[in-house]
Amino acid sequence: MNRAQLIEQIRTKRSFLCVGLDTDRSKIPAHLLADPDPLFAFNKAIIDATRDLCVSYKINTAFYEAEGLNGWISMQKTLEYIGAGHLVIADAKRGDIGNTSEQYAKAFFETLPFDAITVAPYMGSDSVQPFLKWKNKWTIVLGLTSNAGAADFELQSTGSELLYERVLNTVASWGSSDHMMFVIGATRAEAFTRVRQIIPDHFLLVPGVGAQGGSLSEVFQHGQNNDVGLLVNVSRAIIYASGGSDFAEKARAVAQEYQAEMAGLLQ
Repeated sequence: MNRAQLIEQIRTKRSFLCVGLDTDRSKIPAHLLADPDPLFAFNKAIIDATRDLCVSYKINTAFYEAEGLNGWISMQKTLEYIGAGHLVIADAKRGDIGNTSEQYAKAFFETLPFDAITVAPYMGSDSVQPFLKWKNKWTIVLGLTSNAGAADFELQSTGSELLYERVLNTVASWGSSDHMMFVIGATRAEAFTRVRQIIPDHFLLVPGVGAQGGSLSEVFQHGQNNDVGLLVNVSRAIIYASGGSDFAEKARAVAQEYQAEMAGLLQ
């Protein structure tokens, strides 16, 4: 899905919601554990319940990798079931020396045909460029994250700027806003004004709304651009809205609340 198609989906659905499929076997409803593929059965129901309310799904690969071969199969089936109508993100946070990143890019853009992947930029340009070479694929670079540990490095001064500001300034020069996004955590809503001064045109993938307490309205107020420019990810608050047999129904109800708020902000 290219930038124009993503913007069209946001305008048509009046939503910039990304549903995070952080599917944990220990948290899915007990009645699904008898299914031959519990993770996929859970994901399928969540996707059916939310498909019309979101523009993106983010698959956190750690939850599938932890299951071994069966988890990779569940992930591939989930990816195929979502289909082409949504931007599908591999939240894999890859990034290594060039020849290794080339294989990561092949794994998640070809073998598993995701639309986008999250990437850690710590090792510099040669670790990110292999992802940027792929046409019609998105590289989503970690910028300012929502975890407490962000203070250890990202918020440290490098002299004239904070480290995360240097990352945004530097990485933005490696590619185009047509195929590059940045992760900016919602729990630091006050930073969005500064982020937009540095990268006014890029889409931002925003975790931290929902279970982590980030404010959707504040993110929109400070983080939007002319193309909306936001994908707000909500994982636990939606997919684990209920632990019972009504989990999909409850997930839809929560997703509807987010979509309704987003529609109001987009007016």
